[in-house]
Amino acid sequence: MARRKRLLGIGIFVVLAAVLGAGMYLRIRGHGKQAAAASSSGDAPDVSATSAFATDVAIPVSGAPVIRDTLVLRVTASGEAAAWRQAGLSAQVKGRVERLPVREDQRVRAGELLLALDSTEYGLNVEDAAAQLRRVRAEYQALTLFDSRAIQDTAVRAERERNARAKSGLDAAEVALKRARFELQQTRVRAPFAGRVASVNVVVGQMATAGTELLTVVDLDSIKVEVQVLEGEVGYLEPGRRAQVRFSAFPDTVFEGRVATVNPMVNEQTRTAKVTVTVRNPDGRILPGMYARVQLDAQRLPNRILVPRSAILERDRRTMLFVYEDGYAKWRYVTTGLENEDYVEIVPNPETEMVKPGEIVLTDGHYTLIHDARVRLVDDVKAAGGRPN
Repeated sequence: MARRKRLLGIGIFVVLAAVLGAGMYLRIRGHGKQAAAASSSGDAPDVSATSAFATDVAIPVSGAPVIRDTLVLRVTASGEAAAWRQAGLSAQVKGRVERLPVREDQRVRAGELLLALDSTEYGLNVEDAAAQLRRVRAEYQALTLFDSRAIQDTAVRAERERNARAKSGLDAAEVALKRARFELQQTRVRAPFAGRVASVNVVVGQMATAGTELLTVVDLDSIKVEVQVLEGEVGYLEPGRRAQVRFSAFPDTVFEGRVATVNPMVNEQTRTAKVTVTVRNPDGRILPGMYARVQLDAQRLPNRILVPRSAILERDRRTMLFVYEDGYAKWRYVTTGLENEDYVEIVPNPETEMVKPGEIVLTDGHYTLIHDARVRLVDDVKAAGGRPN
């Protein structure tokens, strides 16, 4: 009897387990059909990596055309600005400063009065010398009064006139008058050329002696910068070549200059030669003594394929750039040649590609691009919402 009850209990457990298993199977199968139906109807989200990161928004970039032009290689040197013309004026005679009608930084014309010394004494000296000349001239005339009629021989008459001039002191009197007039003129100091007044060292009422430094006149309409160029580079330079000059006082401004002279001698110690560059300075911004960095046009290499320096990138230790093609960025591995501060030469190489004049290469906003990235050209990447390089 006990055995029968135990078998009945086991049977009931097996039946219940079978029922529960069938129910779970049917539930799982129902969920699978619902998911399949939802997927086929388009209600389920697409979670593939491609769709999750895909975008149709074009990345803003800047570009510039490839050009065929002359590549200019430049020589860089440094120096200081100096006035093209500068004259320090000193007193030539002794006297008290009577007038000083100019001040520092004042523009003056050539010949304009800059300073006047008291001329009273020098005026009296001129009058005294003139009176002395009149006296000796009368004596000379008395000595030669009848020579023109009494002596017919021209040579003899000329000799007697020379003797009479020496005996009367006429020659010395004429020289004395010229000297007195010259010293009177030296009491007036005038501008030797048009320019600006600088370094006024005296004041009205001050006594000046011969040699006293009075003031300086500088011509700032043109500025010169003298630089030292290595002997291996100076051979490429010649007068008239273009120069770009940057002064520390104006770091964002490039001044155009020209090579004025090239010293034909090389310094034996430094192995350099002096090159003088002139820069126009009509508004007087550049002042003597300002530090300058100068780039001189040296070698000129015509007919070169050139791209902006900012177009060149390096990926996997290879040189490359991006070319704009119908709204997409296409990368190309290239071989570079010579370069200057602005452009890089692209040269043929069987292992790399070339670019053609007129093609647009990307120059900004392209640093993190991939091949075939969708892009749009703009003038200012940052303003267009992009990330500049």
